[in-house]
Amino acid sequence: MNSELPVLTPRQKVAAFACMCVGMFIALIDIQIVSASLKDIGGGLSAGADDTAWVQTAYLIAEIIVIPLSGWLSRVMSTRWLFAASAAGFTLTSLLCAVAWNIQSMIAFRALQGFLGGSMIPLVFTTAFIYFSGPQRVIAASVIGAIASLAPTLGPAVGGWITDVSSWHWLFYINLVPGIFVTLAVPMLVKVDQPDLGLLKGADYLGMGLMAVFLGCLEYTLEEGPRWNWFSDRTIATTAWLAGLCGILFVWRSLSAAQPIVDLHALRDRNFALGCLFSFITGIGIFATIYLTPLFLGRVRGYGALDIGLAVFSTGVFQLMAIPVYAFLANRVDLRWILMFGLALFGISMWDFSPITHDWGARELLLPQAIRGFAQQMAVPPTVTLTLGALSPARLKLASGLFNLMRNLGGALGIAACATLLNDRTNLHFLRLAEHLNVRNETLNTRLEQWSDSAQALGQNSLDAGQTALHQLWALTWREAQTMTYADAFLVIMACFAFATLLVPLMRKVQPPRQPSADAH
Repeated sequence: MNSELPVLTPRQKVAAFACMCVGMFIALIDIQIVSASLKDIGGGLSAGADDTAWVQTAYLIAEIIVIPLSGWLSRVMSTRWLFAASAAGFTLTSLLCAVAWNIQSMIAFRALQGFLGGSMIPLVFTTAFIYFSGPQRVIAASVIGAIASLAPTLGPAVGGWITDVSSWHWLFYINLVPGIFVTLAVPMLVKVDQPDLGLLKGADYLGMGLMAVFLGCLEYTLEEGPRWNWFSDRTIATTAWLAGLCGILFVWRSLSAAQPIVDLHALRDRNFALGCLFSFITGIGIFATIYLTPLFLGRVRGYGALDIGLAVFSTGVFQLMAIPVYAFLANRVDLRWILMFGLALFGISMWDFSPITHDWGARELLLPQAIRGFAQQMAVPPTVTLTLGALSPARLKLASGLFNLMRNLGGALGIAACATLLNDRTNLHFLRLAEHLNVRNETLNTRLEQWSDSAQALGQNSLDAGQTALHQLWALTWREAQTMTYADAFLVIMACFAFATLLVPLMRKVQPPRQPSADAH
């Protein structure tokens, strides 16, 4: 560390770390906080569903571009000034989102919000590993892991509640107080490094451009592909080709440039490579289940935003309850076995989701969500420590951006895969169910007669009553086909976690260095 920087006491380090965690939390929760309220936002801005979906997509695309840039930016500006600037930009654009006058301005402000606020996420990881070691590092990693998985999980619940009791504008106003606090507190508390403006000269600007096009096009393809039937749409096909071409060029540039933006050489370290894979898979699990569960409750059960939020809230509660359990185990048990347990438990939770039926609500979802919440806390923090704990501070900044990027990419791919699965498998299940709906099915004939009689009792003639009965049959069959498809999606996610669990023994044990006596409590 630079000799000009003051030596911080343990209490000062904790205060600085806590302020940064607030910034990380508001940046992460805003990914999903609008998901349960898109219909309200669209109504308020007189926008259709296709345009309103960009309120979330624009944020994700911008955030996923800036996260891997954060390591280089922190070396140029220093950690504290980049974090403060990121918090200030996030706060200002939150205000602009709240006062957006049409859907175009909202999309533009959301993209700026994601880009300006995204740097707060990886900077917390690097600062924690610079500030803490030994048992303190275990606790810090536990807190980071909890925030990384808890914030997106709570997003739909918090957003649904805010929209229900107030208006969608408060989804953004709520960021102002914590955003201002972080902007003012971080420059006073965080002292990690000094800015080095000399890095602006000779920086790999070509690599930056290639990475931006690669990640932007990839995120667009994954987000919009399921909605536009993938490569049958010319725009999706174009962005997919651009993502592939620029991705190859970016990898070549990163491996050959003297000062690469992202340290791909860190992937030679077995723990880092496996950790990125585990981060990718946990991203699939966290974001895909956040996507699937509210969608099921809305489409199949007909829940509103608040009811959806209350139904999925249990995941966050059980994850919070698991934090002290993890902190106790992490100082006594090899982190690899905790990680294996967490990944396996996440897979078990997906298995518990698979018997889902059309009448599942908060009560039926409680057990699988409780297991998932506990599993998230057992899987994410040990992944952080095992992946980043052995890297030197010089490599940590560039590598942590890649590590965080993998989680977001996993989430994007998981959501895209689930959306595609819902489209394709629902039609398949519907056709298979329809094969059994014929005149030889006595139960079906009885049910159709009951529906027809009910319609006639309401004043419809026999022809219209027959059409009403057939429409009810179609709706019932479609509902069951949808429900069966959600079960398929959960089983696919379970398979991903089973694969990840088998790879954990390949990781090396990481023993964090002991905290110097001067910094000891």
